[in-house]
Amino acid sequence: MVQALPKTKWVDICAIADIAPNTGVCALVSGEQVAIFRVGDTNDVYAISNYDPFSKAFVISRGIVGDRNGITKVASPIYKQNFNLATGQCLDDETVSIATYAARVMEDKVQIATS
Repeated sequence: MVQALPKTKWVDICAIADIAPNTGVCALVSGEQVAIFRVGDTNDVYAISNYDPFSKAFVISRGIVGDRNGITKVASPIYKQNFNLATGQCLDDETVSIATYAARVMEDKVQIATS
């Protein structure tokens, strides 16, 4: 999870129950497609760009959530590149990363920070 600045505005996306464990959903937040993932049966949520720079498609939210050497990651559904959910860094090509967003669960609602 990415930490937000103290005066950050939080936007409700959906109820945590609306996201099945180890899956993602896509939401339009401030004009950007954001992929939001719920990891495990917990309320751990991560938010990264939905844009896959390798396939040039907005598909990351359909990726496969997993773990690589202790790093929580998602594999793109097209060419299978893996992205660190906390940092957006591609685990298969260190020159590539995607944007991350601050995410949290408050009162059973998934929220994303906006500027």
